[in-house]
Amino acid sequence: IIQKFKVALSEENIHLKTLKDLCFDGIPFEGGIRALCWKVSLSASTSAFNLMDDKEFLKEMIIQPGIAKANMGFSREDVTLEDHPLNPNPDSRWNTYFKDNEILLQIDKDVRRLYPDMAFFQCPTDYPCQLILDPQNDYETLRRRVEQTTLKAQIVNRNRSGVTNVSSPGKSLNLYPSNEYAVLPCGTEAHWEVVERILFIYAKLNPGIAYVQGMNEIVGPIYYTFATDPNSQWKEHAEADTFFCFTNLMSENRDNFIKSLDDSQCGITCKMLSVYSMLKHKDLELYHKLEEQNIKPQYFTFRWLTLLLSQEFLLPDVIRIWDTLFSDQDRFHFLILVCCAMLILIRDSLLVGDFTVNMRLLQDYPISDIHTILTKAKELQDNS
Repeated sequence: IIQKFKVALSEENIHLKTLKDLCFDGIPFEGGIRALCWKVSLSASTSAFNLMDDKEFLKEMIIQPGIAKANMGFSREDVTLEDHPLNPNPDSRWNTYFKDNEILLQIDKDVRRLYPDMAFFQCPTDYPCQLILDPQNDYETLRRRVEQTTLKAQIVNRNRSGVTNVSSPGKSLNLYPSNEYAVLPCGTEAHWEVVERILFIYAKLNPGIAYVQGMNEIVGPIYYTFATDPNSQWKEHAEADTFFCFTNLMSENRDNFIKSLDDSQCGITCKMLSVYSMLKHKDLELYHKLEEQNIKPQYFTFRWLTLLLSQEFLLPDVIRIWDTLFSDQDRFHFLILVCCAMLILIRDSLLVGDFTVNMRLLQDYPISDIHTILTKAKELQDNS
């Protein structure tokens, strides 16, 4: 099977149809094939990967106004009347900086909780961002921005209560609750910090959507797949590869995260109703049962669809599902088929359960055999 993938991925001519058919049935981990197949399926442009390694790009996206790299011949810029931290002008770089901090704090909170049962995201990456971590520069890391922003907010709150004695920000202010990842020593970077940078830069480049909770659950499995690639040459560029594959995937999926589009034809409400429309066509009895119990699709399919089932299964199973999803040309229609298959596979339990029992089944899906679910979805697709 590995040889078949290698033939389909031959440098001379990638056989897309053959490759997608192979991916549909699952991709082997060996030889770094999965990471490469995902990049092909998500049409990521390899020529664009170098952007995340571009120093000027990172400087513009992340660095606090007024800070420059000393050993490049620059010094900290003067604070002038033209632009300074108290400048109320909407076009002020400082004004943008403070607004970005609000987004960054939400991202930071979410990525610290990414797959807490796995050690991977807490471990240091072998390929940290050298520009940001270089001890000789004056650049501000996202880590420092979060610490400073949180500390300042806590000081204001405590001062209003008459308390002015503030000690170590990490411990005394409980910046890192026990269920969240703590930071590593200076000079190292955890995998979750890389994910944080990817999401922050995506938010900066896409102000119309910025960051919405749940995006971390989509970028996490992609980054994990690339950062654990057995091919060290590919693994070194896991951050850049993840950024562009995530961006391309979100270009197809972003409408699900835009609240103003919820009730439009391209919004999440329409997609949730599509699951029930499909179910009505495939299993009328089960459809009527759910309708009678007033179990609306938004009660459970919202999470299934927006997060691409990443919260319903263990990470290895999510990755296996995504092998099939990404290989399908109409991947989000196939996702609806998968959701419909999940319902039909537990129809016997749903038909005899009351509202409470059925809601528990749907919000904590009982079947963990991914092969069975995907086989059923393929059957539904073939019978359409």
